[in-house]
Amino acid sequence: MSGAYDPGREGAKLDFKGAMSYGDYLHLDALLDQQHPLSDAHDEMLFVIQHQTSELWMKLAIHELSAAREALEAGQLEPMFKMLARVSRIFEQLNNAWDVLRTMTPADYTRFRDTLGPSSGFQSWQYRMIEYVLGNRNPNMLKPHAHVPEVVEKLEQELGRPSFYDVVVARLFEGTGGGEPPAPQLDRPHEAVPEIQARWKMVYEDTANHWALYELAEKLVDLEDYFRRWRFNHVTTVERVIGFKRGTGGTSGVGYLRRMLEVELFPELWHLRGEL
Repeated sequence: MSGAYDPGREGAKLDFKGAMSYGDYLHLDALLDQQHPLSDAHDEMLFVIQHQTSELWMKLAIHELSAAREALEAGQLEPMFKMLARVSRIFEQLNNAWDVLRTMTPADYTRFRDTLGPSSGFQSWQYRMIEYVLGNRNPNMLKPHAHVPEVVEKLEQELGRPSFYDVVVARLFEGTGGGEPPAPQLDRPHEAVPEIQARWKMVYEDTANHWALYELAEKLVDLEDYFRRWRFNHVTTVERVIGFKRGTGGTSGVGYLRRMLEVELFPELWHLRGEL
């Protein structure tokens, strides 16, 4: 068609023989060949892609959180703030994905649920890594990964170093008068510590002199806010699709997920609000 728009006339490259194309750069052939539903159920493709894309977003979250911890340790606050803001947006994307999955009804899911066997999102090692980096450290949760030694090694390495929140607390004490911060809680979920909460109170009561710490605190609250919403949407979606059936991985399903809603990543920042 002579009247058809030709982007080549404006300089767009149209011949990619011997050159890197969009598909080459992203390895799209390999990526798009990783969806292998095990049944003929129409909605299983949705289920597979939902969880695969969630794992990609979690990979990015780990990348950002790891870099944010290194930046904070080096005193590079500005890039660290940007990374934390990005992690919050990542969890916003993960939240939005539940809206797509909720278009799958109980009848749809029943058609292929048995093909999952004992596999479950409960076994996501990347989700576990995010929890460990942020400070929710339960060594018992290594057990679902025991069959993959290299994954256990990665998670154990994380348990052997201060969490991102531990690094934040060290910075908090340094910026509010010094002193020795409480020892990192390396091998258990972080529990509220009165001394840490008292230091955060100093920050919130004098934001002008502690603005960087104040901004850091609010970035953490933003992050946990989105993280909590992701957990809540997970519970709601599971209840909507399978009710109170036991999860494929053997957990109590909705009951287990509701218990996870009670976990606080940065408890001092939440408990503090009632004192201000």
